[in-house]
Amino acid sequence: MASFEHSFGIEEEFFLVDAASGALGTPALDQLMSDARAKLGDIVTSELLQSQIEIASPILHSHDQAREVMSRTRRELSEVVAGHDLQLIAASTHPLGVWQEQLITEKRRYDKLIADFRIVTQRNLVCGLHIHVAIPEHVDRVDVMNRAMHWLPVFLALSTSSPFWNHRVTGLLSYRQALYDEWPRSGIPDFFRDEADYQAFASRMQAAGAITDSSQLWWAIRPALRFPTLEMRIADVCTRLDDALAIAALYRCLVATLVANPDMGKVHSTHTRRLIDENRWRAKRDGTKAEFILETSNEVVPVATVVKDLLSACADQIDRLDCTTALKPIERILNEGTSAHQQLKIYNDSRAAGDEGLAALSKVIDWLRATTLEVAS
Repeated sequence: MASFEHSFGIEEEFFLVDAASGALGTPALDQLMSDARAKLGDIVTSELLQSQIEIASPILHSHDQAREVMSRTRRELSEVVAGHDLQLIAASTHPLGVWQEQLITEKRRYDKLIADFRIVTQRNLVCGLHIHVAIPEHVDRVDVMNRAMHWLPVFLALSTSSPFWNHRVTGLLSYRQALYDEWPRSGIPDFFRDEADYQAFASRMQAAGAITDSSQLWWAIRPALRFPTLEMRIADVCTRLDDALAIAALYRCLVATLVANPDMGKVHSTHTRRLIDENRWRAKRDGTKAEFILETSNEVVPVATVVKDLLSACADQIDRLDCTTALKPIERILNEGTSAHQQLKIYNDSRAAGDEGLAALSKVIDWLRATTLEVAS
């Protein structure tokens, strides 16, 4: 246990935008994917909508490696899409995106999703950040999941990047989370007894024809189907790669701390899941400015206090896994805000200067395009 490295993986979803206008692009998808895989291999995959693309890292063993791999991957994928007159944007909603105008990628599994979920599928014009962390073979992943759920709203608050929808300011910092609430089997999962209980539920759903396998349990955290990992799915995709790497490091250290301390986060009641969901709501509305309800004391405290307490609780694993440098952006995020805060500032400053709404949103897109390709420090 003391030497287990908790290898990890990072999945990032991006929008493909027209290089000239910044509007969502509709590429010659087969040729684009062929070119991307020729350069980057099978880590690149298409998404439900043709205006999206995903990268999934190889297994990562250190945060220096993660920085090098993810920086290179963003850069190389950007070079490929540039050959198709496209650019990448890392944001969980596109400020000028209109879901009614998007084309579905032609795959049988996407046809099945549309048949099952109708307009909900077509509205899924959002991108996310998923982090996998390996769990020792003899440790029950669902036990760790149950104990990690208390902190899920923290990862949303630190990552928000979706304040716009259909040309409008939503008033939320993560509208993506509001959209995900339309889907069944999403949000905060229930407290299953253990992996066997979780698998029994998945098998029951599969036997009823509700899902094809447990990958269609789209909760904010879940045991991965194909890997011995616990996958965190609540985060918005981060425009700044530094922010994504910091969130990955914090989640890895939390998982390592929970594995090393089996009693941490163990206490829960009939109120717990609803309190976590209330804090998730506050995170998607207010981001790093949210105040969370503490179950243990019933206090209401700022996100910054919860983050600092979490960093303190994880201090031993932060040191053991050499994550101090990777976590440095957390302080900046708390002080200056996330991508969503910056997007709104650009928009509001532009409107105050006399720009019309579409012109202000275009300035937001210009910032997203430039910042997506900034090299991680």
